[in-house]
Amino acid sequence: MKNSTTSNTQIRQRRHARIRAKVKGTAERPRLAVYKSNRFVSAQLIDDTAGKTIAASHGREFKGPQSVQATSVGAAIAQKAKVAGITTIVFDRGGYRYGGQVKALADAARSGGLAF
Repeated sequence: MKNSTTSNTQIRQRRHARIRAKVKGTAERPRLAVYKSNRFVSAQLIDDTAGKTIAASHGREFKGPQSVQATSVGAAIAQKAKVAGITTIVFDRGGYRYGGQVKALADAARSGGLAF
């Protein structure tokens, strides 16, 4: 439930903290972290044990509406993961609902060869 002093961003950040308590990325199975802004969608493959980003893709690289950006970002991150020798990941939806852009990105990453 939303109360008058808690913003939607704060609610999403709490939800993301709950997810992050359970989801950890390793070198063999990095975390695919999704972030959405009002204009763009971005994704990173993160090795949490080393604290390093393995690969990243951003919606600025692609033209079109956000759903098209999300699909392109998912395909690009899958391609970069394949180059880095990664086939399995853990998915971190960033506190966002699994639908729309997040689902489009995940489906594109799966069709690009990533298993999660």
